[in-house]
Amino acid sequence: MADLIVDLGDRSYEIFIDSNILGQAGDLVKQVTSAEKVLLVSNPLVYSIYGYMCISALQNCGFEVSLALMPDGEKYKNIDEAMKIVDQAVKSGIERSSLCIALGGGVVGDLAGFAASIYQRGIDFIQIPTTLLAQVDSSVGGKVAINHHSGKNLLGSFHQPRLVIIDTDTLRTLNNREFTSGLGEVVKYGIVYDHEFFSYLEAHAEELIELEEISLQKTIYRSCQIKSEIVAQDEKEEGLRAILNLGHTFGHAVEKLGDYKLFRHGEAVAMGITAACYLSHRIGLMTTEEMKRVEKLFMKLQLKSQFPSFAPEDVISAMQADKKIKNRKINFVLPRGIGDYVITDDITHKQIENAILAVQK
Repeated sequence: MADLIVDLGDRSYEIFIDSNILGQAGDLVKQVTSAEKVLLVSNPLVYSIYGYMCISALQNCGFEVSLALMPDGEKYKNIDEAMKIVDQAVKSGIERSSLCIALGGGVVGDLAGFAASIYQRGIDFIQIPTTLLAQVDSSVGGKVAINHHSGKNLLGSFHQPRLVIIDTDTLRTLNNREFTSGLGEVVKYGIVYDHEFFSYLEAHAEELIELEEISLQKTIYRSCQIKSEIVAQDEKEEGLRAILNLGHTFGHAVEKLGDYKLFRHGEAVAMGITAACYLSHRIGLMTTEEMKRVEKLFMKLQLKSQFPSFAPEDVISAMQADKKIKNRKINFVLPRGIGDYVITDDITHKQIENAILAVQK
């Protein structure tokens, strides 16, 4: 079993990564909490596959478990569903010393974490991510949020988990589109932080698509390791952590314009990364060869990176509502080659429009 530490002083926590460890959840949770009551948050699909195993593991270690189920889908990451989780917590007698556990993908993790952050001024929570996207990104780092009708993740908190349990076997029950969506976030780490990791992904793309265990665990481990290093240096996204937003300014706009139904988050991020690479190329930060390497890797990983046919002015309008706006300017994370980055707000609307049109072809 591989494990990592997210180093945040007295709020540090471990990430356990292995196959077939969901049945050990009770023992792992017992190591980090004295709670007696647990509120398990999941959705019906994930719960139907892994709920019994997870609850049994917790109950066998003496935990009293209550259940809150939310509908499956990004559009349900909203204040109404968050209040339903809070209502269930009250009904179940969840106390300030109790624990919330998120069992599911990024939407479940975000919603459960947000509810935990506001319930009785904050209770502990644990992430058990069951999708690749959640395992390599959203379960680590403590950013929990819900969507507002004006934009994605506009309501949220920094609320670190006590523990993250990653069972790679859960990826084998994902459909292909859900799995490949997570690879959009994986590629991000290589582009902005680690060119050797990017090269590793190029060399092992086919193995990842085939869910080869060694390549899969190495990829998840390195992704979590990179995010842990960044979060340890910049927990509240005041500087370095902003680089993890590569592709997200474009991507969040795509998700919003698709009404959070047309595209998975990782798919939108891949499209956004492609647009960001084009911007970098146009202002001399990225060579044609480097840009093509990114495009080819997305193709190898079966991720569509062509931008959807939304009107550029609609995309820009949606971007204006993004939480990364500062002083009415859009902040962009742009690749500087592969393995480095710049953060800039010195991009004109015309340049953004040209980038969108270029990657729609």
